[in-house]
Amino acid sequence: MVTQLTGFTDTVHDAQRTFRALLDALARPGILQTTVSLAPPTGLEPSCAAACLTLLDLETVVWLQPGLSEDVRLWLVFHAGCRFTHSPQAADFALIWDVTTAPALTDFSWGTAECPEASTSLLIQLVGLSGGESVVLQGPGILHQIEVSLPLRSEFWQQWQAMSAEYPLGLDCWCFVQNRVVGLPRTAKLVAPPKEVP
Repeated sequence: MVTQLTGFTDTVHDAQRTFRALLDALARPGILQTTVSLAPPTGLEPSCAAACLTLLDLETVVWLQPGLSEDVRLWLVFHAGCRFTHSPQAADFALIWDVTTAPALTDFSWGTAECPEASTSLLIQLVGLSGGESVVLQGPGILHQIEVSLPLRSEFWQQWQAMSAEYPLGLDCWCFVQNRVVGLPRTAKLVAPPKEVP
């Protein structure tokens, strides 16, 4: 049944449009971008599924957060041919569906001094792209500052701030809802420390 769920309607052009949206999301942190629409298996947001079809291939190693359905794994194998790992540290890409139970950012690969790009990229599915704690970001691609209110916990932003001190090491993230995506590149820094958890 999973193989009956198609991927892109127009493989080349849909992948190109999605890749451009993903690049723009990282180049313009905090600005909503739109991907193509498709019908993925339950557990995958359409925008995240489009990103998977665009970024994953036979050479990529993927970590799936426990709790995703087997249909998601089978769909990714069928359409992308990617391989999987049980270790977040060994993954090229990590697919996260529940940020409240996701591993700490330090559990993923931040790359090395020689190859900072050899880090894990996070594909984070959220319930929305607003409504969370507001934080202010600055950095390349941001005109002065930008405020975002992604539904991410304070612990995430505390870990992000600590990670920023290790630049150029770090993680690049995309956050997905429906057919929308927001990018959080490792170059995006918090203007002020996040609130402490009581």
